[in-house]
Amino acid sequence: MKKSKKSYIYPFILLFILFSCDSGFDEMNTNPVRLTSIDPTFQLNQAIITSSPGYNNLTYEVTIVRQMITPFQGVGTGGNLNQDNRAATQGNWYTYYETIIKNLVDGLSALEDMPERTNLEHIMKIWKAHAFIVLTDTYGDIPYTEAGKGYIDGVVFPKYDSQESIYTSILNDLEAAVQGLNDSNDDIGQEVMYSGNIEQWKRLGNSLLLRAGMRLSKVDPSSAAAYASKAVAGGLMQSNDDNAVVRHNADYRNGVGTNLNGGQAPFYYLDKELVDFFKANEDPRLTSIGVRYVGALSGNDQVEANAVRTFDAQIGMPQGYDNTTIIPVVQQEGLASLFDYSQLDRSRMGNPEAPNFLVTYSQTLLLWAEAAYRGWAPGDPEELYHAGIRAHMEQMALWENSMAISSEEIDSYIAAHPLEVGKELELINTQYWVSSFLIGHEAWSNFRRSGYPILTPNPYPGSDLKDEDFIRRLTYPDSELTVNKENIDVATSRMGPDILDTRVWWDVKQ
Repeated sequence: MKKSKKSYIYPFILLFILFSCDSGFDEMNTNPVRLTSIDPTFQLNQAIITSSPGYNNLTYEVTIVRQMITPFQGVGTGGNLNQDNRAATQGNWYTYYETIIKNLVDGLSALEDMPERTNLEHIMKIWKAHAFIVLTDTYGDIPYTEAGKGYIDGVVFPKYDSQESIYTSILNDLEAAVQGLNDSNDDIGQEVMYSGNIEQWKRLGNSLLLRAGMRLSKVDPSSAAAYASKAVAGGLMQSNDDNAVVRHNADYRNGVGTNLNGGQAPFYYLDKELVDFFKANEDPRLTSIGVRYVGALSGNDQVEANAVRTFDAQIGMPQGYDNTTIIPVVQQEGLASLFDYSQLDRSRMGNPEAPNFLVTYSQTLLLWAEAAYRGWAPGDPEELYHAGIRAHMEQMALWENSMAISSEEIDSYIAAHPLEVGKELELINTQYWVSSFLIGHEAWSNFRRSGYPILTPNPYPGSDLKDEDFIRRLTYPDSELTVNKENIDVATSRMGPDILDTRVWWDVKQ
C-alpha cells in the first residue's frame, strides 16, 4: 500500500509547533512585575527596622526590671504578674525568626555569589550577631546553626544549639566581621543605620563585642576580660552619632509608641522603683520621660489639659497589684484613681514616630567603665562612668519635643554622683539600667548578668515562679512544642525545664 506524503509531513509539523511553543514559554508564564530576587541591602534594612522593640517589650522586659508596669490582666499579662503568658512570650521568637533572621540568613546566602560586596556581608554578620544576642538571651538554647534555612536548605525542624556554643560563634563572628570591613568602594547600597559609613559599623561591631564579652563576666571571667580588652583596643563608639538607632516615621512606626497611643494608652505606667530612683537622686531625666494626668478618673481624662510634667508631681505605680487590689493604695496616696499615676509621655519618648535606640554610646561607656574597674581594659572607671551618664542625658535631646537636658543640669548631676569606693559595680550598672530605659531586652539581660540595680521582687500573688525572685528567661512558643518537640527536649535536657525560672547559660547563680 502506498503511503501519503502528508503522513510523513505531519510529525515534522507537530515537532515544529512544539519547539516553537516552548521557545518563549517561560517568558510567557513569568509575571514581569513580580520580584524573583532581592538586593541583600534591602533585607538588611528590613532586619534593622524590625529589630525595633514592640509590645513584648512592655509585657515582659521593661516590667521585669521595674521600669514600667500595668495592673491590668488579659493580653498584657506577663511580667506584671510573674506569669507565663505564652501568647506573649513568643513575641521575640516570631519577630526575629520570621523576619530578622530569615532576611539576614537569606541575604548572606545570596552574598556568597557576590565577592565584590564583602563589606555588606560583614555588616550583615554584625547585625545577625545583635539579633542572636537578643534571641538567646531571651530564651536560652535556640536554633542557631540551622536557623533561617527552611527555604535555602529545606531545614524545617532546626536543631537547638547550646547558648555557650552560640556565644562562642557570635564573638568569633563579630571579631572577624570587624576585621573584614575595609574602605574599598564595594557596593553596600542605601543601608539605613549608618548610610554605609564603614568606620561607624566597625565601632558598632566592637561595641557589640564588648557587650557580648561582658555577658560572660560570671560564667567565664577570663574570656570576658579577653574580649573586653579586644573590643576597647579595636575602637568603640565615640559619640551619640554612633548610636544604633531605628528612626521611625509615618511609614515605619514605633511599636511601643503605637501601642501606647492606641488601645493600650491607659494601661501602662512608670514603675514606682524607677520614679523613686529619679527622685532620690534628683535626676533631671524624670521630667524628660514622665507625664502625669493629674486627677484622671479614667483613660478619657488622660488628655493634654490634665498633663503635668514637673519633677515633684510624678508618682510611680507600685508592683504587686492588679486594677482591683491597687484601689486602697491609690486612696492612701491621695490619687483620684489608678489612672492618676505617672506614665511614659506618649507625646514625646512614647510617640509613634519616636526613635528606638538599640545599642548606644552611653551603654558602651558604662560597660567600658566596668571593664576598666575590673582591670580588663584601660581607662579611668570614674571618668568613663561620668561620660556614660552624660551621654545618656545628652541623648534625651535626640527624641526632640522638649526632652533636652541642659548642660548645667548635667554638670550638677555628675558633680553630685561620684563613683563611690566599694559601690562601683552597683553604681555603674544602675546607670546602665537607666541608660537602657525602653531597651527592655538589654536592661533585663544586664540586670541578670550584673545583679544590679538592687530591685524589690514583684510580690504579686499567684506567680508562676517556683524558686526565683525574678523571671530569668521566657518560654518557647507552643507551636515549637508541637512541631519541633524532639529538638526542644534535647535543649531542655541540657539547659533545664522550659519555665520562667530556668537560668540561661551565662546567668549563673552566685
